[in-house]
Amino acid sequence: MKTNQVFATVFSIVLKVVIIVAAILLIYKGATNAYDYGYRLFTEPAVSQGTGREVTVSITSGKSAKEVGQLLESKGLIRDAKLFTLQELISDYHGKIQPGIYTLSSSMTADEMLAIMAATAETDESQETEEALPTTPAEETVEEPVQDGDGEADNVEE
Repeated sequence: MKTNQVFATVFSIVLKVVIIVAAILLIYKGATNAYDYGYRLFTEPAVSQGTGREVTVSITSGKSAKEVGQLLESKGLIRDAKLFTLQELISDYHGKIQPGIYTLSSSMTADEMLAIMAATAETDESQETEEALPTTPAEETVEEPVQDGDGEADNVEE
């Protein structure tokens, strides 16, 4: 009976150690993957260096950033559509992708592609801002009468 108890205790301890080691490895792997993904979010390089390969992409009205990312990934312009979606979400171009036909290059970063696809929106916004600013008429010069020592006003022209 003592042998069975010793065996059960040893087996229980070994099993707990294996579970703890597996949990630590799983957490470590998850943490390194999360760090790498977060790092790529801000530093993802272009797919190719140099001049790259130019591709014409057609964005239709109502396409989400996820759909645009999937399209760009299928054309070989980006590596990861999910990463592109997150990059669009935190960029200055969030929600500004305009429908149109764009010529993009595999040597462009995701941010550069977003800037091109959102260029129409920025132009429209700057025009709306300029139109919204109040305009003031040009200052008019008014001649004021100059008073003499006797209290009468004399008009002076320069």
